[in-house]
Amino acid sequence: MAVSEVLQKEMTAVVISEPGGPEVLKPATLAVPQPAPGEVLIRVAAAGVNRPDVIQRMGLYPVPPGASPLPGLEVSGTVVALGEGVEPEWIGRKICALTNGGGYAEFCVAPVAQCLPVPDCLTMAEAAALPETLFTVWGNLFNRGFAREGETALVHGGTSGIGTTAIKLGKLFGLNIIVTCGSDQKCTAAKQIGADHAINYKSHDFVEEINKITDGQGVEIVLDMVAGDYVARNLQCLKADGRHVTIAVQGGLQATINMAHVMMKRLILTGSTLRPQSAARKALMADELHRHVWPDVEAGKLKPVMDESFALADAAKAHAHMEAGDHIGKIVLIVE
Repeated sequence: MAVSEVLQKEMTAVVISEPGGPEVLKPATLAVPQPAPGEVLIRVAAAGVNRPDVIQRMGLYPVPPGASPLPGLEVSGTVVALGEGVEPEWIGRKICALTNGGGYAEFCVAPVAQCLPVPDCLTMAEAAALPETLFTVWGNLFNRGFAREGETALVHGGTSGIGTTAIKLGKLFGLNIIVTCGSDQKCTAAKQIGADHAINYKSHDFVEEINKITDGQGVEIVLDMVAGDYVARNLQCLKADGRHVTIAVQGGLQATINMAHVMMKRLILTGSTLRPQSAARKALMADELHRHVWPDVEAGKLKPVMDESFALADAAKAHAHMEAGDHIGKIVLIVE
């Protein structure tokens, strides 16, 4: 292992003391992790807070074998040590990374293939808010949903971290974006961010609204984080050869659908979750993002929508804020 500075042996991290509410997130003193072959050690500047962190805290998202039990799936910071096989020039680089867990800490390891450079136009807090949502949206809206310029996508949770990223990334690639939100205020915010249309699902039937907006044609893609009874309704919104992509199951694990409807319209139902995917697949997505998306990040054309920042020690407050559902965009923890 190459080291650029004398590293401390211990660090402050946030642990999940037991499954439960936000209060089970506790600061603790732990050993600084050591990078394995192909990994870098990052002195963390900021860490993104994401819905999978909340689900893991509740005991409902098992940690994949070999991954850190600490929450935190994305960070920004400076590379301070290298695992075997990593080129020396990585030392000192400011990067953001999709991690395999462990982001809620002063130091975190990540595969070098999952790291992306932080351009001058981004703050470290903004950089920390990019990887998890960009990997998720790119991998599902474009890789699994086959989104193409000129097509229309329905995105649920329009002001969430995923939703705001889908709006911004979709518009960069020429998509028409329709979102659903839980209030008129959030609908207004979503349209300010760039959504073409925003539907308040509490006051309007989104199936009827999609029918009106598209003149009865429907949309090509649904990016769904609700599942449950939304699935059958989503399928009503799809035009022939449409694609339904599930990325979360906040509305329930089970769905009842009319398979004859699927066959007649030649629909594709797919989905994914990011954390359990192989290192090779994540590296491929990182490479695609670096080639196809990062030029727009470096040009200042793509920045995350930021909500509120919390100190690392206040991770419990950050989770409570996320669960309250009032946030618009990304929540981050400031580590240094």
